[in-house]
Amino acid sequence: MNGVVPFDGPASDFDGRLRREAMTWLTVRTNDGLDAISREELADFTIDGAPFKLVDRTRGIRKPKELTAALSITTTYGPTGAARPYEDSVGTDGLLRYKWSGTDPDHMDNRGLRAAMTTRVPLIWFYGVGTGLFLPVYPVYPVYVVAEEADTHQFVVATDAAAELYRPDSPAEAHLRRYFLAETKRRLHQPVFRATVMRAYGTRCAVCALGHGQLLDAAHIVPDSQDSGIASVTNGLAMCKIHHAAYDAHILGITPDEVVEIRSDLLEEIDGPMLEHGLKERHGQRLMVLPARRGEMPDRDLLAISYQAFRNAG
Repeated sequence: MNGVVPFDGPASDFDGRLRREAMTWLTVRTNDGLDAISREELADFTIDGAPFKLVDRTRGIRKPKELTAALSITTTYGPTGAARPYEDSVGTDGLLRYKWSGTDPDHMDNRGLRAAMTTRVPLIWFYGVGTGLFLPVYPVYPVYVVAEEADTHQFVVATDAAAELYRPDSPAEAHLRRYFLAETKRRLHQPVFRATVMRAYGTRCAVCALGHGQLLDAAHIVPDSQDSGIASVTNGLAMCKIHHAAYDAHILGITPDEVVEIRSDLLEEIDGPMLEHGLKERHGQRLMVLPARRGEMPDRDLLAISYQAFRNAG
């Protein structure tokens, strides 16, 4: 299990203990940040034997009355193509932006995030990956408020390593930008992509319906682009590790009509039960699991690109 990274900003004993206990609890409950957690499950958290809310049901910024600084921030889930109430995004510098609550700089929630920036305490970022379903970014990587952009009503948020390197006036700005972009993708985008794909496919392999989450990956239909957007579920497929490896190696292909094909030379090969039952028997069969929501179905244009690469490799 990943350890909780300590913070060195001033905070009360209760503040520090609350953050550490909440983050440790979330690490365990989400399988080291691998799995999402529901709003109902979040209600199970307690400290000193009493329930304590980690998220606010109606507000994106959770600033408990017991603390001087905010405890968590939430990005709500919106179905593919739907607008979110606040468009949290990634800036050109590779760092995350989190919108103010409203436009009043003195709103209590905004003051709470400003206090978190001043005291350098870590926040839990709950990223919505389904209705009432969240991926806590923190359990693996803490996030910090490192700056405020008042003219656009937003705060600048960084994961722990990026926060340590954040220097707005650094002459190494271009190099740092590339680093921040890579870190943001690795630490936020990939876990969010996985959690969203797993939710859409019911944590089952699209090819064989295997349902053990620890044996599943969120596979990109085509390689993820280098832009700063969160990867879309329509460019994803839940796959067991064997089928994911076969897909990436162009041993297994999927037609735009969602039919599995196995490379022709493998169909002639005899090499034990895994090849026979795990791969060859899937040839010509439709995908066994697909998302229930039409807007989350695999993009046929992307499937066509991947399928052509599979054909070319054969």
